[in-house]
Amino acid sequence: MVVILVDDLRWDDIGCMGHPFSRTPHADRIAREGARFLNAFAVTPLCSPSRASFLTGLYTHAHGIIDNTERGPQTHKLPTFPQALQRAGYETAFIGKWHMGNDHSPRPGFDYWACLKGQGTSNDPELNINGKPAKFTGYTTDVLSTRAVDFLKRPHSKPFLLYLAHKALHPEVQQLADGSLSGGAAKFIPAARHKNLYTGATVPRRPNALKPPENKPALQRQIGGLPPLGPATGSPDDTILDRLRMLAAVDDSTGDILRALEQTRQLDNTLVIFTSDHGYWYGEHGLSVERRLAYEEGIRIPLLMRLPRLAKAGSTPAEMSLSIDLAPTLVELAGAPVPANLPGRSLVPVLKGQAKNWRKSFLIEYYSDIVFPRIPHMGYKAIRTDRYLYIGYTELEDMDELYDLQSDPYEMKNLIDDEATEKTVIDLKAQMAALLDDSAQRQATRSKP
Repeated sequence: MVVILVDDLRWDDIGCMGHPFSRTPHADRIAREGARFLNAFAVTPLCSPSRASFLTGLYTHAHGIIDNTERGPQTHKLPTFPQALQRAGYETAFIGKWHMGNDHSPRPGFDYWACLKGQGTSNDPELNINGKPAKFTGYTTDVLSTRAVDFLKRPHSKPFLLYLAHKALHPEVQQLADGSLSGGAAKFIPAARHKNLYTGATVPRRPNALKPPENKPALQRQIGGLPPLGPATGSPDDTILDRLRMLAAVDDSTGDILRALEQTRQLDNTLVIFTSDHGYWYGEHGLSVERRLAYEEGIRIPLLMRLPRLAKAGSTPAEMSLSIDLAPTLVELAGAPVPANLPGRSLVPVLKGQAKNWRKSFLIEYYSDIVFPRIPHMGYKAIRTDRYLYIGYTELEDMDELYDLQSDPYEMKNLIDDEATEKTVIDLKAQMAALLDDSAQRQATRSKP
């Protein structure tokens, strides 16, 4: 098993998801020779909580990693799927960005550990290698890729898991002592070989990009000396192009991994997963260099899987697939029992085309923090169905939002005050309460993964 987790990657940044010029031939190959999920989502659109959800199969309120501050000691106690795979006889490796606090010491469940400290750097990274610090020279994506390829090429007497968590596409920012990030402009640093890639390209924009939010009271508040959201606050083309240039190095790494599996004759027997911890804003609703909110650009993620015996080449599953589904999927494929306390569901029946009674809705949640001044006191619990998005802010009064995604896919018309939607809101709140109640009941019967 190989899991490639890219930081901050939007679902529509890669070629196979329709981007007009982004060069991602190796990610596209995974989709072409496997499954490309059409409706994959992160249940919390923020780095640390999302990473914990991938590893545990739990919603954020259940695993407790609610923000990006220092939570290193807590993450040593998380029940993760690599622990279950290790108990099932797997050799396990973690390489890259753990990013749940600054502590980069080895975590339970991994036989091999090569971890960046905190956010890491884009060049010349420091890694904790099995408990010992080591300094490396070069572009961080390439350094991580070399460690990953070395792990794949070494002899294995057991089945293996490689969990590669890239620092890219995250910008260079200063990390504070509590694990949070300083303010200031974020700078995306591509590899030197890609610094001129896409020069002169026209960046595609969604219809809701570079437009001020309307009837979104939470986004329209006056906050300190910040300007109102609109065209001037959206992501400039140069920022987006530098992110795509960073992605080019990630795709190079993906190609190196696929070649290593081919050279060792392991490719067709290895599940390869390519995904992201959450989405990103390219100026939609005037938002820039951010995720955190429950709109489509923040929660939707790419999810590609290749394993010929399981995933039909070129298949496009449409079922709602979540970050919390990764853990039960890999535990099942390892032949271990899937814990009953997990709200995530194994995607094996989806890959086989045999999914029955699949979910029709899911919970999205965010716990307010003070890292970015644009969205203070905006904790929320939201529910997404195939038609609606309802956002209930937990710290703001009379600012909730409702969108009909069939008629308004870009979430530009808030229907919360429309009398015709009163019953819909009541129903969505009831569904959300049921999801929370189900999670609580599962946690009451918690067992090891």
